[in-house]
Amino acid sequence: MADTSGTSPAANCLEKLKSYVKTPKGFILFAEILISFIIIICYAASHYGGYSAVAIVEMVITIIFFVVFMMELDKQFLVVNWVWSDFFRATIAAALYIITSLICVIGGAGDGARIAGGVFGLIAGLLFGYDAYTIYLQLKSARQHTAAATDDHA
Repeated sequence: MADTSGTSPAANCLEKLKSYVKTPKGFILFAEILISFIIIICYAASHYGGYSAVAIVEMVITIIFFVVFMMELDKQFLVVNWVWSDFFRATIAAALYIITSLICVIGGAGDGARIAGGVFGLIAGLLFGYDAYTIYLQLKSARQHTAAATDDHA
């Protein structure tokens, strides 16, 4: 018989999810996933559905980083520098969202869903930019805390 007194792995994962979303980084990643999903819906309702590719790719990559940080896999897989990878992810996503959203807002006359997707995309660009800024501050403080070795052996 199986021991049913312990917690199941699914319950453990759900508890990790709940506790990680309450952290500042977890909340930002969750908000990025949510706004990307909203943008996908807006662009899917638009006449020009091709703009949804940026939102789909960024949502999938953000989900991957969310799972890695939530399950603390970044502490197990030390081959990848997760902080720098996250910084590049957020920076590239901010740039792509702002560029595609400006194109959609400027050229979306008569297509309300495309304009709505563009407006949400601009908000997403700001959110991803804020995430990149917080990661930059984290990288900057980590670099200041690691003092360089001073050898006075001439």
